Parts: sequence; C-alpha cells; structure tokens
Amino acid sequence: MRHLFAQDMEPRDLSAHVPYRAGRGVEEVARDLGLDPDSLVKLSSNENPHGPSPAAVEAIHETADSVHTYPKAAHTDLTEALAERWDLKPPQIWLAAGGDGVLDYLGRALLDPGARVLVPDPGFAYYPMSARYHGAEIDQYRLEKGDEFEQTAEMVLAAYDSQRIIYVTSPHNPTGSEMPLPEIERLAESTDEETLVLVDEAYGEFTDRPSARDLITDRDDVALLRTFSKAYGLAGLRLGYGVVPEAWAGAYNRVNTPFAANLLACHAGLAALEDKPHLRETVETVRWARQYIQEHLVAPTWDSGGNFVLASVGDSQEVTTRAQKQGVIVRDCTSFGLSGCIRITCGTRESTPRAVETLNEVLAER
Repeated sequence: MRHLFAQDMEPRDLSAHVPYRAGRGVEEVARDLGLDPDSLVKLSSNENPHGPSPAAVEAIHETADSVHTYPKAAHTDLTEALAERWDLKPPQIWLAAGGDGVLDYLGRALLDPGARVLVPDPGFAYYPMSARYHGAEIDQYRLEKGDEFEQTAEMVLAAYDSQRIIYVTSPHNPTGSEMPLPEIERLAESTDEETLVLVDEAYGEFTDRPSARDLITDRDDVALLRTFSKAYGLAGLRLGYGVVPEAWAGAYNRVNTPFAANLLACHAGLAALEDKPHLRETVETVRWARQYIQEHLVAPTWDSGGNFVLASVGDSQEVTTRAQKQGVIVRDCTSFGLSGCIRITCGTRESTPRAVETLNEVLAER
C-alpha cells in the first residue's frame, strides 16, 4: 500500500495559473473587523444591489421540490427563450455554469494543445486560466492608463500573431472602457479566418452601445459571452451563455457538461428574462450611481459602461482597508495590475452616497 502515498503523485505544474481572487464578502469582512454584517455596504464584486428578480425567487421556490430530476426540459425552455430574444436558432445558444463555463466550452471546442490566445491586460483572470487548462499559450495586449484604457482594433492587432482566440471585454472590467462595434468588426476582418473574436458582454445591459450580436449573422469568427450574474442578479446560481455562429453551433453537444445549467438556474433565468421591471430598475439605478460617483467622489475616475466605476486614489490598499473599517467594501485593483486604483460597484440610491461620503472622508484624512 506504500505506493498509494508516493511523493511522485502530485498535480501537474500549475505555477503559470494565477488564481482568480474575488472581492471580499460581507461575512468575511464583518468577521475580521468585528462589525455587524448588516451595517456593511458591499461594493466590491459588481453584484446587483437590488438582489435577484422577485420572479426568479418565486420560480426557485416553485421548482425546489423538483431538484431530484435532470433539467432537460428547463434547459431547452431557457435556450429557446434566449434564442428568440436574440433572433437566433436554439443551437446558437450555449448555456453554461456562469460566463466561466462559456469560456471553458469555447476552449474545449477551439483550442488544441499548444494553441495561442490573446487576452487583455488588465483583464479577467479566468481568460488565461481557462485557456491554459486546455493546453493553450497566453499572449497579452495592453490597455494603457495613459490612453484612458481606450480599446481599438489597432491596439489589439499590434499584439496579434494568428492567435486562435482573441478575448475582448466590452464593457471592460475593471476599467469600464468599451470597444465600439465598428472596431470589433474591423478586428474580425483583419484577423485570420481561424481566429475567433470572443466579445465578453457580461456588462452589456448597462451600456447604450450596440451589442456585437449583429456580426454573428454574417460572420463565423465572432462569438459573445453573456451572463445572468450582473443585471439579473443571479450570480449565486452560476448561469451564463454563449452566442455563437450557426456554422459551428453544433459543437456544443460534443463539448458541454451534461445538463450544463442546473434546474433552479434554468427556471430562475427564464423568469428573470420576463421580469422587465426588475431589469429596468437595475439599469436605471446603475446609470444614476455611475454619474453620482463620478460627480461627487473627490478622486479622478474613468468613464464606464459597466455597473462600476474605476477611481485613482493613490494608495489603494490603504484606502480600501480604511473604508472597510468604516463599513464600506470596495475593490483594490492591485490584483488587476492597477495599483493606486479602486473599483466601486454601483450601489442603490441609499448605499452609493454613503460609500462616496466614506471614501471622501478617507481620502481627506490622507
């Protein structure tokens, strides 16, 4: 039996994988600081401050006693509803466990070992993580603070060398910048036929700019990522989906986990899609809060198309720590490579002014 405990039995080399670090949660901060969780304002994880759609909550309760069954019908119903929403065929909708699952499915479908991908820096840590899981090598293109984090086809093409997938985040997290649709189209037209331009529109509900969806009608080298985590308030259910060209949509059945999205998530997602008042309130509040933060925070900020604002505050670790002690949790962006910056999620009309006031006090004390 000694061989079962041999020291040679170790995971493969994962040293190149940078762990994804989520924003600190209410319970975690409250425990560390000895504060009442109900007294805290959490604006660090880009969650929906209004909570989930009430219709989604009702759907979860109504479905709870059916979780012993597989979600085949619910999966089909949600897929068809999304296809109708986007005016596409159902096979073009790839349901997954969050946007992360979409990245994994596209990696399974497109990446051979040794393939190369191109990711933004700063950017979502799971882009390179997922690609590496599938044996890919990582290249980066840089969003420059000195250029206001502007996203153009030219800046991406400067780093392009026939990579298999290019990841574009619009609106971009954590900067809030966007790549205009003509630039996305130019990027697709300027790359090889074998290169997929993947446009992550996780924050797409919060911007007035058009989605890249129309490019999918005439092209087979553009795909979208969408999620129910942000505008629909279902982050805890892990529900996302890809929107892919018809030409290769059938690959989903060969790469997806059986019943990729769970039963409760499918029913909640279907209900949330129909709860237009909740979505409208969420989007209106975000747009109000973005403007409030930009007008009242005594620190430089950047324009944002997402449900958050990036601000330059000097010592971001100190500001974040001191704000937490006063009950306001924001995201130190050092982990994104943006030391000196914090990301403030748009809160409610009550919590946003409190957060701004607290941050202004902290900044004034420094």
